[in-house]
Amino acid sequence: MIKDEIRIIGWDDCSHKSGQKNVLVVGVVFRGGKFIDGLLSTVVKKDGFDATEKLAERITGSRHYDQLSVIMLDGITMAGFNVVDLKELNKKTQLPVIAILRKKPDKKRFFEAICSKNRRFFGTSKNFVLRRKKLGNSKKRLEIAKRAGKIYSYEKIFYQKSGLSTRDCEKILSITCLHGNMPEPIRVAHLIASGLSGESRGRA
Repeated sequence: MIKDEIRIIGWDDCSHKSGQKNVLVVGVVFRGGKFIDGLLSTVVKKDGFDATEKLAERITGSRHYDQLSVIMLDGITMAGFNVVDLKELNKKTQLPVIAILRKKPDKKRFFEAICSKNRRFFGTSKNFVLRRKKLGNSKKRLEIAKRAGKIYSYEKIFYQKSGLSTRDCEKILSITCLHGNMPEPIRVAHLIASGLSGESRGRA
């Protein structure tokens, strides 16, 4: 039975600049969708492969770990294209994982983006041309992304999951979505991460 004050940690990454090697990631511990119990943070490599490991280490090493029941992520990528392996994160922490998607992704375009990234080449005018630069180890990134599995929907929310049933996942979403279509642990993590990057902008 899922209680209204289920402990959830929501994660989001701070914005980053071109050439930046490491990116700060913020975790917010919530009781249901109403109360904040704590904050965590860690650092992951931009376009790296350490996000799953770093999140797992930070969560299991936290004093909040014994009370946590669910991990929430803002999507399956952070710090550019550092892809989180949902199944591996579930295995390492023994906690269910829900990745919230702000809109239903085009899987084909998403997988193409994982394999390459845009670069801007400016000429003498203010116009620019986009070019594609391949990211390293694209096959590995694709394998991790595909392991996230099926995309589910609940009302206007899209999500991927590991370690819990669709019924339980939707119960958790119903508890935590108090302001619009974004669960509070992710909404607040996004606001804090945006503020640490300079200033929060737009709707969270």
